[in-house]
Amino acid sequence: MMQKEFYSNGKLLLSGEYAILDGALGLAIPTSYGQSLKAKPIDGNLLLWHSFDENQKEWFSAEINMKDFSIKTTSDEVICNTLIKLLTEARAQNPLFLSDGDAFHVETHLSFPRSWGLGTSSTLINNLAQWARADAYDLLANAFGGSGYDIACAQHNSPITYQLKNGEPHVTEVDFGPDFKDNLFFVHLNQKQSSKQAIANYREKAFDKSVLVSEISTLTKKMISARSLAEFELLMEAHEALLAGILEVAPIKQLRFSDYPGVIKSLGAWGGDFVLVTGDSKSMDYFKQKGYTTIISYPKMAL
Repeated sequence: MMQKEFYSNGKLLLSGEYAILDGALGLAIPTSYGQSLKAKPIDGNLLLWHSFDENQKEWFSAEINMKDFSIKTTSDEVICNTLIKLLTEARAQNPLFLSDGDAFHVETHLSFPRSWGLGTSSTLINNLAQWARADAYDLLANAFGGSGYDIACAQHNSPITYQLKNGEPHVTEVDFGPDFKDNLFFVHLNQKQSSKQAIANYREKAFDKSVLVSEISTLTKKMISARSLAEFELLMEAHEALLAGILEVAPIKQLRFSDYPGVIKSLGAWGGDFVLVTGDSKSMDYFKQKGYTTIISYPKMAL
């Protein structure tokens, strides 16, 4: 048997955070950063797993018994149990997956820091699904939950819209490379938010979901078709204000960057990971002086 190699793109959701879970139309971009998986057949009866970060430093390892997916050794039992959950679900979808006695040495390689929130899990799930010939959306739903937009980004090489209709994902590639893309930047807030907890908090709020879904979907469409930076900035502010009211949380600009002249929009779980910022390369000095040094331009981030 030959070595098998797979690759999946990272993800960023530009519009629709939270509301995408309830059927809102979201705009997402696959990133130029992602994760690879290589599976090499070996002798024995173990699945040897080694995961490496963007600096080629190993951050996870395990030896898993092929027959029953029990742990022989591991550097992190919590992560290993999550991996076993994914392997078990993949085998449930495809009973032939890892069932013929063949052992493998698997290496995964990230091209971005795990703290960035660009999809360490979703890229792994999509790579596993390719290897197992399983459905990545079902693998995600049965193992983790979530909207699935990150799986769509893993599988597409251009900006997309994503929408759940009756629980089924609808993905459309869109032309989103605005003339003002050089004025869009992603600034990392230097902290990781728990998406699971953020979603739970959102679920506890009482509001009319149909109204929110409609309003967010309209904003997404307008963001895609915006012709000027000024128009796009107004839409960013409207999106931020709408969700701030639902979540009962102050917008990130108000909380941390009130004197910044440009517009700032939260992405993903509010308060962590990246924010979308308008400005130019010189205005990014504002964030650097505050200690936010991970700043990536839209052209560099977007695939």
